[in-house]
Amino acid sequence: MTDWKPVLFVLGHLLLALAAAMAVPTIADAVASDPDWRNFAAAAGITLTVGGILVGANWAPAIRLTVRQAFLFTTLAWMVVSGFAALPFLFSNIELGYADAFFEAISGLTTTGATIFTNLDRQAPGILLWRSILQWLGGVGIIAMAVVMLPFLNVGGMQLFRMESSDRADKFLPRPRQIAMSLISTYLVISFACMATYWALGMNMFEALCHAMTTVSTGGYSTSDASFAHFDSPALHWAATFFMLAAGLPFVLYVGVLRGQISYLTRNQQVRGFVLFVVVVAFAVAIWLWRVQGLSLPDALRFAAFHVVSIVTTTGYRAADYTQWGGFVQLVVLMLTFIGACAGSTAGGIKFYRVHALFDMMRARVRQLIFPHAMLPASYDGRPISNEVGLSIALFLFVYVATVGFIAIALAALGLDLVTSLSGAATAVGNVGPGLGPIIGPFGSYASLPDAAKWVLSVGMLLGRLEMFTVLVLLSRTFWRR
Repeated sequence: MTDWKPVLFVLGHLLLALAAAMAVPTIADAVASDPDWRNFAAAAGITLTVGGILVGANWAPAIRLTVRQAFLFTTLAWMVVSGFAALPFLFSNIELGYADAFFEAISGLTTTGATIFTNLDRQAPGILLWRSILQWLGGVGIIAMAVVMLPFLNVGGMQLFRMESSDRADKFLPRPRQIAMSLISTYLVISFACMATYWALGMNMFEALCHAMTTVSTGGYSTSDASFAHFDSPALHWAATFFMLAAGLPFVLYVGVLRGQISYLTRNQQVRGFVLFVVVVAFAVAIWLWRVQGLSLPDALRFAAFHVVSIVTTTGYRAADYTQWGGFVQLVVLMLTFIGACAGSTAGGIKFYRVHALFDMMRARVRQLIFPHAMLPASYDGRPISNEVGLSIALFLFVYVATVGFIAIALAALGLDLVTSLSGAATAVGNVGPGLGPIIGPFGSYASLPDAAKWVLSVGMLLGRLEMFTVLVLLSRTFWRR
């Protein structure tokens, strides 16, 4: 039988941290003389109380999670924290229902970026800041989960990126503290660099802070309905493109770079393949925009690079309405929604290394057919791809596509049209945000969708962020009988 005390103890600490984070928008609204600060204070008080009770009732001098407890904690953490993170939206003067509030919170924490908000340009600073903080905190959690937990849980081939300090599941909390601190420090450095760049290029300090948090987390929440189209500045667009791309690379490699080991980044097969892929796709889209859509070459390159990077890193920023650029661009956007960026980054999607590894496996299989007696094993980044890893990747891809399909069918059954259902499912599971079509397109909103559709999409966001199997294992009766 599962011992819940360690799980609840750590959950309590997460809620205490969330309550502390709520103090920031509380102060922001108080300084701006917006009465919404009282609602943030009330939400912080409730979260603080529940977190304190969980910590006090489950106190232990040392915590070690087993594999079973790690599976349970990983799913519960995102659900419970999202539930409490929704309270400021629920209590706010905007008068949202809980379905809307939870949708916005889980979209923020999973760095999806799908929103039910409109008129962002006229919202109180506390709400705008809270949305950005949720995505920034979610980005930290995503990196920690991808680097520390998922490798030893053997989820979808993530064991390719197993680190020495996470080889044993029972060491997952005590041992990786040094890794976590290094990653958080790196995350802070990149966030500060992004904010300083945005500020220097024309954003005010508040806009620079909010957009830096949602850029580095690849979340895509903005302080304006127009997203980056609000800033008519090619320099800002190129800066955002650079930082989105940087956030789509494995953060653990940046730790080595900051210690002087630049080769950690330049020699990594996943990084090289991903950057080359982005350059090729962006160049193809730029040629289309230049030759077919009639944009000038500089604008074509800028918009192509911005939106290709924004979608493939699952950030979801918009600098223009790409749905007006023809079927070719929309199909490219849909493809990029599935692929995603690198493992160990804040991005969602299938992850580029899985696609790349499958291509290497296919190439090895073709060579084996040509030379049936030769020993030609598939390898990735200098390491052989075992049958276990290959099967894990193949199963993950099957479950991923099936999940998108089931969610799309559920949305269609709730009355949504084909484009909205399919793109909404793909962007939810891929943690991208904006979909296609007039309702949830680049400049649309999820506000008009029925509450049932928002709950379905919230489940999709959670499944996509937790790499499917982490949640599906909890649905097995065998898990609860052990």
